Amino acid sequence: MSHLKSCITRLSHHPGVYQFLDDQNRVLYVGKAKDLKKRVSSYFSGRVKDPKTRSLIKQVKDIDVTITHSENEAVLLECNLIKQHQPRYNILLRDDKSYPYIVITSEHAYPRIDLYRGTRKKKGLYFGPYASSFAVRETISLLQKLFRIRTCQNSFFEARTRPCLLYQINRCTGPCVKLITKEEYDKNVQLAVLFLEGKNHEVIHELQNRMELASQELNFEEAALLRDQIARLRQIQERQYVNVREGDVDIVGFAMQSGIVCIQLLSVRKGQLLGSRSYFPLVPPFSKKDEILYSFLSQHYFGVPSHLGDLPRHILLEVKLKDQDLLENALSKEAHHKVSVISPTKGEKRKWLNMAVDNAKQSLALHLFNKINIHERAIALQQALNLKTVPKRIECVDVSHLSGESTVASCVVFDQQGPVKSDYRRFNISNITPGDDIAGIRQVIFRRFKQGRQEGVILPDMMLIDGGKTQLIAAHQVMQELGLGEVVLVGVAKGKTRKPGLEILHRIHSPPLHLSGDSLALHFIQQIRDEAHRFAVTAHRARRDRERRRSPLEIIPGIGAKRRRELLRYFGGIQGLAHASLEELTKVPGISHSLARRIFAAFHDTSL
Repeated sequence: MSHLKSCITRLSHHPGVYQFLDDQNRVLYVGKAKDLKKRVSSYFSGRVKDPKTRSLIKQVKDIDVTITHSENEAVLLECNLIKQHQPRYNILLRDDKSYPYIVITSEHAYPRIDLYRGTRKKKGLYFGPYASSFAVRETISLLQKLFRIRTCQNSFFEARTRPCLLYQINRCTGPCVKLITKEEYDKNVQLAVLFLEGKNHEVIHELQNRMELASQELNFEEAALLRDQIARLRQIQERQYVNVREGDVDIVGFAMQSGIVCIQLLSVRKGQLLGSRSYFPLVPPFSKKDEILYSFLSQHYFGVPSHLGDLPRHILLEVKLKDQDLLENALSKEAHHKVSVISPTKGEKRKWLNMAVDNAKQSLALHLFNKINIHERAIALQQALNLKTVPKRIECVDVSHLSGESTVASCVVFDQQGPVKSDYRRFNISNITPGDDIAGIRQVIFRRFKQGRQEGVILPDMMLIDGGKTQLIAAHQVMQELGLGEVVLVGVAKGKTRKPGLEILHRIHSPPLHLSGDSLALHFIQQIRDEAHRFAVTAHRARRDRERRRSPLEIIPGIGAKRRRELLRYFGGIQGLAHASLEELTKVPGISHSLARRIFAAFHDTSL
């Protein structure tokens, strides 16, 4: 349960689909959510009373999520995943109905429009799927009003000798009794097809022309009706990202953090998002994004024969590959159709790619903070450093500044569950030489541990220092002075090129240690170090921006609001004050010679 709660805290507030998995990684339940974090959290709130849900929660061991652009996309993806996995706890949601479509039949001289479910046995054009039958019926009703296409069964159509009620209320053109020519009826059908295909600009333009004509003829009632229909049409025909015009597409998202790479593959077939899968390949140091993606694509498609039989026509990536033409030719040859690798920068394809990247980041975050992964990395860290026990609490300190300005230190905490954010601390570093990282490390270590072993003070098993041998020695001296020599200290130096995977670990009385780029211990250290750096940089930027917005006059003793106002009024602003000489400052009413010296020193970074 602690692992599940750790995963839930890192879920996003985006819409999407979640899957509950058992201890054998089988899908127990698939659900959709407008807000993933709120919806999934509700299952573990302790207020669940439904017996079925309580039984489900007892068996859940892991959670998998897929982010979507909208709730409608989540509905359609949920349907696809339920059909694919047939989870036992989705049985109450299942029925014999599939998602509804709109069909325009082609088996009759006068086509009809209707709602359709199931296998596409009828001849005609299909549009959808739609999220609900209500949306289909509302769209058909609108199309009846706009294009007056018949909805009656063929048997009813053939038996008519006079127009039905739909003709009387302007919902049909009366083709059953030849009140409209076949050519005119086909034009209405074509407009309806264009609208359902998303090419509705021509249709709306025609309606606008009719609305203007009705206004000119003073037929304001019809003009108002056409205006409302145009507004409703724009709302109903909202394009779904889940319906891709190109048909078959694979979208590859990429994310990397703490030496670990996540590749998220979203598969779209026949215009529908069928699902997504996360891959975590082992990546050696110095690997570039395009190299990783090229290796993934080649191994994914050529390594599994079934993948070759389902190759899409388009593969979307963030970057252009070095040997992209070679890969495209090889894939096209195996697929027996042209396969294009595309790196879109705008438009619908870019939105698809952004969604894949968001999913990759989400999957990577869940993977990094997975309880099982953290426990394995902690054991690997114990083995790599030859520790007597597995470290249960690890802290890391980092110092951040910009050329010595607004120095801030951070201290982050990890335990066996992952980051303990309630124990994170920030330290504003002062009274040191600007840019002196050694003094900054001394100060933050002293302030963190100055209470020693007092009751209620939790000491870590290991302390990571973001820095090399010099920073490590400074931290060691402070810990010795405080009588806390049992805490294991490790300095994490970035290496000559500062590339991830080349870190050098320093310990007191031990030679420098370099771990391989695929080491779980190194990944764990990178993860903690990166979190400390993020926390410190965020605090530094906030402090720097706050201090830069503050007037230099506010930090000078003896200068209150009234004297600040008089100084600014006398010199016409802060710029004039900054360039004023000492003699000019003494001429301001209420400013003594000693106060003028302090003001001059503050603006000229000197002492008098």
